[in-house]
Amino acid sequence: MKNISTYIASALLVGSLMVSCESTELDLTEDPNFLTPQQASPDFFLNAIQEDFARQIDGEATGDPQDNFTSGGNVTEDGLSVLGGELTRLVPYSSRDYRSGFQDIDVDDEWDNAYRGILFDIRNMEPLAVEAGLTRHLGIAQFIEAYTIVTLVDFFGDIPYTEALQAPEILNPSLDSGASVYEAALSLLDQAIANFNSTPSSNPVNDYFYGNDYEKWVKAANTLKLKIYVQTRLVDASAAASFNAIIASDNYIMDTADDLDWFWPGTSASQPDTRHPNYGVNYASAGASAYTSNWMANLMDNTEDPRLRYYFYRQTINVPGQSGFPPDEELLTCSLQTPPPHYVNGGFTFCALPNGYWGRDHGDDEGGPPDGLLKTTVGVYPAGGRFDDDSFEAIAQSINPASFGAGGTGITPILDAFMVDFWRAEMALAANQPGTAATHLQNALTKQIAKAQSFAANDLNADLSFAPSETDVNNFIDATIIAFNDAAGDIDAQWDILAEQYFVSHYGNGIETYNFYRRTGYPSTLQPNREPDPGAFPRSMYYPNQAVTSNPNITQKPDQTVTVFWDTNPASGFPFSN
Repeated sequence: MKNISTYIASALLVGSLMVSCESTELDLTEDPNFLTPQQASPDFFLNAIQEDFARQIDGEATGDPQDNFTSGGNVTEDGLSVLGGELTRLVPYSSRDYRSGFQDIDVDDEWDNAYRGILFDIRNMEPLAVEAGLTRHLGIAQFIEAYTIVTLVDFFGDIPYTEALQAPEILNPSLDSGASVYEAALSLLDQAIANFNSTPSSNPVNDYFYGNDYEKWVKAANTLKLKIYVQTRLVDASAAASFNAIIASDNYIMDTADDLDWFWPGTSASQPDTRHPNYGVNYASAGASAYTSNWMANLMDNTEDPRLRYYFYRQTINVPGQSGFPPDEELLTCSLQTPPPHYVNGGFTFCALPNGYWGRDHGDDEGGPPDGLLKTTVGVYPAGGRFDDDSFEAIAQSINPASFGAGGTGITPILDAFMVDFWRAEMALAANQPGTAATHLQNALTKQIAKAQSFAANDLNADLSFAPSETDVNNFIDATIIAFNDAAGDIDAQWDILAEQYFVSHYGNGIETYNFYRRTGYPSTLQPNREPDPGAFPRSMYYPNQAVTSNPNITQKPDQTVTVFWDTNPASGFPFSN
């Protein structure tokens, strides 16, 4: 975890708080990894809470190819978005079975960051903020706590909450039901809204999300409620009515200008590294570490998706075994292999793609060859890399400053207007209202594509003449909606179209795609694991090893088929593709 210098440096991201990390009043004499009430003000706590919140979602660059991923996988430390993204093909998964690929030790850091980082700091900040009348500090903390505990339930199921963080009185907190934690989150959001609408003694020095615009914070709180109601629609008969009541209020994130994203300002590589985590580990001297998802790149390329050049940057057009280029056993072993029968029978892409898209299949564990300066890597959205303008240039060997793209100036998308439109489409389709669903799908695509396109300007040296035209964008959206409408009467086909676009649009937030996949089972078109029988799809994560071994009130799950409370779908044969 990060030390105090990183916490303080988070304030320096916007240059509004100048404090030396050598200040005597901040010297740590106990645990150097976490703040204590004696060592920090509410503003320092809030700085740490906000940054840890972003890291909880999107991880942290480590520079170590073996950390968390084996054999050339994505090199970020933790982040629940990464776990969800692997399972839903936003990023490749580098194991041929799920049980060994998602072990109890793999989520220790997320659990630790949530409890000893975010929630611990909130508990210590609260009495200081209450005493000082800092109601909006409290509101932001309550919002972050609500999102954090909901997401912990989404990944782990029942979690310690009411008894958590009460040492020394309670050393081994018991588990609370996931449903009760969700209820607690809704209560927190009501409190947060009241605090956002209050008159505090002063506002936070650093509100990294909205710059102390509390009308936007109220919209975000209501939007998080929408997310909760969508996720509980299978178990709560009143969820749809609660969802629609907020929609009727028009007081939620409706416009991209109100999106709740974590902004990575980029450019600085150390003390602290302010670049997007996926930029930091891919735009390096040895080239890219992470691979792109063959499933997603193939879908986007085949449908002429206008976001393709924003999402991915191709370092070469010469992919072994593709488009007339000879296979290469050293660089791409699978280019000499025969696709497994279940890939052939299902018509799935295998190994690599034409047009220079050099990625990896779901479950490819073949190791990491010397392809860092060849394989396709992250683009300008959301990671702040390069816009793909057919340069086909190795990112680390060129003297051209354009090789560094946007310098890591990117975002972690958390709660966005396009997400709300997708939720509305889902709720409509679940209610057998495909026409309404089509309208919301169109709105979602329009907003999200425009959002991705706006990031190209951050790559100052890009040749934007290669950017898709307005006609290209409109043609893609029109074709998607036509296909959706033409599938009328085939509910599976309509769910597949909605789900595919949901996944592509949520690139950068695997939390949302993992939840959607477990709610619906779609899309059924996902590329399967290379292994014909990779084991049961994880419906939840194992409890962290450290939690089970240190707390006798937490018993490890028998397997990963244990569902969270809102997932009432069949125990087997679901989701439709593993």
